[in-house]
Amino acid sequence: MRKSKHFINKNDKVFLAGHKGLVGSSVLKKLHIKGYKNIITSSKKKLNLLNQSKVFNFIKKNRPKAIIICAARVGGVNANKNKKADFIYENLTIQNNILHAAFKNKVERLVFLGSSCIYPAKSKQPIKENYLLTGPLEDTNDAYAIAKIAGIKYCQSLNEQYGKNYICLMPTNIFGKNDNYNLQSSHFIPALIRKISTAIKRKQNYIEVWGTGTPRREIMHVDDLADAIIYFLNKKTKESLINIGSGFEKTINQYANLLIKISGKKIKIKNVKKDLNGVKRKLLDVSLANKYGWKSKNNIMSKLKETYLHYNKL
Repeated sequence: MRKSKHFINKNDKVFLAGHKGLVGSSVLKKLHIKGYKNIITSSKKKLNLLNQSKVFNFIKKNRPKAIIICAARVGGVNANKNKKADFIYENLTIQNNILHAAFKNKVERLVFLGSSCIYPAKSKQPIKENYLLTGPLEDTNDAYAIAKIAGIKYCQSLNEQYGKNYICLMPTNIFGKNDNYNLQSSHFIPALIRKISTAIKRKQNYIEVWGTGTPRREIMHVDDLADAIIYFLNKKTKESLINIGSGFEKTINQYANLLIKISGKKIKIKNVKKDLNGVKRKLLDVSLANKYGWKSKNNIMSKLKETYLHYNKL
């Protein structure tokens, strides 16, 4: 017997948007492991999430009880800086289409994913949820951040005006096997892995790392985020915005050295494009998630090694 109408059982329909990406593929795997039998997915060819009428009709036809939004246009500091119009348009459109269709078709539960870049560039550390909109954003990724903030505010507004219980999870920097390793659009962990692997293949004794190497970043394995998504899908919360992080934090150059050590080779770091730093530090306060009973479980060092070795087998 279910405790609440908000809880999702193993036979309920769950629509997972973005099931092929880093986060979505991990969520799909975890849903299967946990015994969810009615997961709805669709390829980009069959369902263009930028098309409002197609998204609406898809949700209306399939009638999911819950939706998990992992679909988004994402990238590293360089892509965010150089393709701002693409990032703001595509993210606003995808999330608006899904959220509006979910509301109109009476979807009970929804998880929307944001990013730690929604917070002001000069936030106090660690960053609490209530720091949102208390100061200017980091200039290199403000377009992406504004799109995500709009999604949060839409969810919050639906919750307040219509009594929905849509939740927004804000993860820290995520990494894992199914990552994007394109150096022009990837995040820093996959970029470092690719650069180290390439240097070894070319017998080079150094790698180029963008920025000064001094900004501090918190990272978390993707399976932890997937675990948090499914956990909060089945959790009624008073708050609609909750940070998800691991507490594992180092500088960019320290991460590069960790991965070099994993490679077993002697490689030096040369810092280039020193204007591509992003914010100086991004560490999330996860006390709210902890209060609701969720904690990061994966060992970061073993997962970094696993991810590095996986890439080198590709």
